[in-house]
Amino acid sequence: MSGRATVPHGLPRRDFLSLAGAAIATPLLPRDVFANVETGTPLHGLSAFGDLKYAPGFSRFDYASPEAPKGGTFNFQPGYWYYNQNVLTFNTLNAFVRTGDAPPRMEICYDSLMVRAYDEPDAIYGLLAESVTLSDDRNGFTFKLRPEARFHDGSPVTAADVAFTYNLLKEKGHPQLQLPLTEMTEASVEGPDLVHLRFSGRQSRRNILTVAGYPIFSKAFVEENGFDSSRLVPVLGSGPYKVGRFSAGRYVEYERVEDYWARDLGPAKGFNHFDTIRLDFYRDRNAGFEAFKKGDVYWREEFTSRVWATGYDFPAIRDGRVVQVEIPGEKRPQLYGLVLNQRREQFKDVRVREAISLCFDFEWTNRNLFYDAYARSHSFFERSPYMAEGEPSPEEQALLDRFRGEAPEAAFGEAVKQPVSDGSGRDRNNLRRARQLLTEAGWTPRDGVLHNEKGTRFTLEYLVRDELFLRQDASFGENLRAIGIDASTRVVDASQYQSRQNAFDFDMISMAIGLTATPDANGLEQIFHSRTAGVEGSYNFAGTADPVVDALVEIAGEAKSRDELTVTLKVLDRVLRARRDWIPNWHLTNHRVAHWDMFGYSDNKPDYFFPVESLWWFEAEKAKAIGKA
Repeated sequence: MSGRATVPHGLPRRDFLSLAGAAIATPLLPRDVFANVETGTPLHGLSAFGDLKYAPGFSRFDYASPEAPKGGTFNFQPGYWYYNQNVLTFNTLNAFVRTGDAPPRMEICYDSLMVRAYDEPDAIYGLLAESVTLSDDRNGFTFKLRPEARFHDGSPVTAADVAFTYNLLKEKGHPQLQLPLTEMTEASVEGPDLVHLRFSGRQSRRNILTVAGYPIFSKAFVEENGFDSSRLVPVLGSGPYKVGRFSAGRYVEYERVEDYWARDLGPAKGFNHFDTIRLDFYRDRNAGFEAFKKGDVYWREEFTSRVWATGYDFPAIRDGRVVQVEIPGEKRPQLYGLVLNQRREQFKDVRVREAISLCFDFEWTNRNLFYDAYARSHSFFERSPYMAEGEPSPEEQALLDRFRGEAPEAAFGEAVKQPVSDGSGRDRNNLRRARQLLTEAGWTPRDGVLHNEKGTRFTLEYLVRDELFLRQDASFGENLRAIGIDASTRVVDASQYQSRQNAFDFDMISMAIGLTATPDANGLEQIFHSRTAGVEGSYNFAGTADPVVDALVEIAGEAKSRDELTVTLKVLDRVLRARRDWIPNWHLTNHRVAHWDMFGYSDNKPDYFFPVESLWWFEAEKAKAIGKA
């Protein structure tokens, strides 16, 4: 989850049956978690459904570049971020709590028990932990720590630090970190280098693949310094970088740890080549682009089609010092669209949400604002095998039939698609249908604005944090007002936006969320499950609270094969699309990247993640040739 980047805050996990109701009851989560994995034997890695690509003692991941030189500064503008991180400002260096605004990439200062392989869809391998052993009931996981693991102050990483961290994150961590720990019943020390994580048996069967990747903190440091967002003091970590120079809200530098304890281990070898990773903070994307053109920023992923098509015509482009490249995207589902907040009364009726979607003219927007750069999105799992298409397959139909009378009727036919317009910017047929739907939902015009039977005006405020979003108002906003909705767009500063987003204090926002290549119940719950609908800081921006969706998320968490997971997620996609909680917008298949020509990188890009700051490196001769040595 992008952020993003991708959880309940102190909520007890409710029994599935009380959520779903007897009509759609399914078995509780299975006891055969990792049924094909041997218990009682130390393992160097775990994978959800298949064999691991890398054998014990492997020297490096295939996409690593151990021959790359070390050095240089990488000043870039990140395209994704996590937890409470903010790309426009920061006022704390604790990125793992709900409050405050932290700088992106704080996570590179921390190691975890295990790390993901970016060329496998769901495999993890031991980093701080040299092995993990499953208990006989597969609900307990004992990690044996590497004796050489060290924090940045030279102190050893112990089992006490690990157990303390998991208990701390369960109690005080960001909601996105808390949810996967809901069913953790114990984090205990079994020896100086042995820590045991125990779960109730009701957790997602792939839950440990997420939990084992959590940052580990120094117990002594946290007990002395606290764990909140009130101070600009980073929690002590053990990762390949540590916080260097910074100025709150202006810039932060991460310095490479020269004697990083894991630099020669297989899961860490051949990454993290830059001596310094620097992030500068600008008030908006345009200011950041101007800094890039001047050479203050070295690497930028472009998300604005108008700028990509017309803005890259400046001296450094023309003389070859800056290059534009398109890099293949990852094989992971991504959701990008407009979110309507169903906690607000006017958006609770699905007919209203459909009416609003009819006002968005993608064809006009793509041609007039985006230079025909995008493809229309329809799915919550766009660009992935989990996207529903056409009529349900027999396997999908069998699962759908369990929810007859509960799921929206539209979920049982062809997968719902977003409306196609005539490209005029004001398609009369679509607007006529929108008015009809609003009338059916009880909204009638009065003095040019819709009112409900209580006399309440229909208002819709689109909350944004960058003026570039105002361009959409040229068609979408005008269409909303044309059918009687009192629509407006409000630009707020980055800190206020983050606060309002976390508190669900909005009518509509734009949001992009990336999912893992093998989505599990944890990630899905954060976006779609009723457990998170009232949990501030979760990704359930729409306030989705539907027992059918809950049940399908639970079934996805139980999946014992990739085929079973694929069928379940296709059915979930059908139901979500029929509910119209989001208005899917558009997508690209590639990363649009511009950079000053001073870097090297391997053509062997991994399929499932693209952390440019750890994969690329500085080339001194190239930098010298363009005056950037």
